[in-house]
Amino acid sequence: MAAAAAPKLEGVVSDPWARVEGLPCMLTVEISVPDFKVIDLMQLTPGRIIATRWTVGLDVPLLINGELVAWSEFEIVGLRLAVRLTELA
Repeated sequence: MAAAAAPKLEGVVSDPWARVEGLPCMLTVEISVPDFKVIDLMQLTPGRIIATRWTVGLDVPLLINGELVAWSEFEIVGLRLAVRLTELA
């Protein structure tokens, strides 16, 4: 009996991520701000500084859809605030 030929898959994607690259996801960088109240939120204005208990220079968690994926640090790029990945989780 002859061996059955393996079915040939047509249109196989060589990059397995190609099918999901266009899906939306939520990226967040979280810093705890204890004792922050609704009144504080209502009084926010451009240029206002909000005190946190986060240690300067300590990496901040970067989450995608609520899952920790990396650690990052804040950086100023031109007139924008950005995050630079420092370590993958």
